[in-house]
Amino acid sequence: MTDYIFKIITLLGGLALFLFGMDVMGKSLERQAGGKLQTVLAKMSSNVFKGFLLGMGVTAVIQSSSATTVMVVGFVNSGIMSLKQAVGVIMGSNIGTTVTAWILSLSGLEGDSFIIKLFKPSTLAPLIAIIGIALFMFSKSERKKGIGTICLGFMALMTGMDIMGDSMAFLKDEPWFAQLMISFSNPLLGILFGALLTAVIQSSSASVGILQGLCVTGAVTFGSAIPIILGQNIGTTVTAMMGAIGANRNARRTAMVHLLFNVVGVVIFVVVFYGLGLFIDWKFLNEPAAAWDIAVIHTLFNIAATC
Repeated sequence: MTDYIFKIITLLGGLALFLFGMDVMGKSLERQAGGKLQTVLAKMSSNVFKGFLLGMGVTAVIQSSSATTVMVVGFVNSGIMSLKQAVGVIMGSNIGTTVTAWILSLSGLEGDSFIIKLFKPSTLAPLIAIIGIALFMFSKSERKKGIGTICLGFMALMTGMDIMGDSMAFLKDEPWFAQLMISFSNPLLGILFGALLTAVIQSSSASVGILQGLCVTGAVTFGSAIPIILGQNIGTTVTAMMGAIGANRNARRTAMVHLLFNVVGVVIFVVVFYGLGLFIDWKFLNEPAAAWDIAVIHTLFNIAATC
C-alpha cells in the first residue's frame, strides 16, 4: 500500500511538471510572437483556405488550439474578423494541435543508434535545458531570454512525460487497470472520459500526452484509445465556450462552430467506423497502442474531420 502511495505522488508530480512545462512553453511562444500574431490572424484570413493554413500554423507554433480559438472569438467579438473567416482558422487549429502529440511520441523511440538515443526525451530534455538555462541566465537580450524560457518549458514537459511513464509502469501488472482500460473500449464511456479529462485540464494536447504516457503500461489498446481521443476533441471546445460568455452574437456563434465542428466530426466517425465494425472484424482494436500510434490516430481524425 505504501508503494502505491509513493507511486501516485510521483505520478502527480510528473503530471504537474508536464502541465507546467506545456503552459510555460505555450505562453512563451505566444509572447515571442507578440502583437504580430494577432495582426497576422486578423489580416491573413481573407478566405477559408488561407484561414485554415493560418490556424494550423499559429496553433502548431503556440501549441494550443484553445488559445487560438479564444483569440479568434475575441477578434470576432471586436469586429476585427468575420464569422466566415473564423471558421477556417478553427478548422486549421484542430490540425495544428496534433503537432504536440508527435513531439511527445519521441518517448517511444527505440534503438541503439546515436540519432535515436539523441532524440529520446532522457537525452534531448537535458540538452535543451542546458541551452535554455544558458540563454535565460547569461543573455541580456529579452528575445534570447524568451527563447531560453521556451527551452526550459519544453524540458519540463518532456521530463514530466518521462516521470509519468516511469511511475505508471507498475499498472501493467494490475488487473483492475486493465479492466478499466477495456471499459473505455465502449465508445460512449471512452468519449465521455476523454471529454471530461480534457475539459478539466483545458488542453487537448496535455490530455493526449497523458494518454500517451499511459501507453507504457501496455493496457491502452486501439479499442480504448480511439474513443478517448474522440472525446478529447470535444472536451477542448470548453475553453472557447467559456471565452464566449458575455460576448456578442457572432462571437458566441464562433465558439459554437468550434463545438459543432468537433461534435459532428466525432458523430460521423462513430457512425461510420463502429457501423462498419458490425460487418468487419477490426482485429487491431485489441492490440496495444504505442505513443506514436496515439499521434497517428489524433492526426488522421482531425484531418478527416476537416476534409
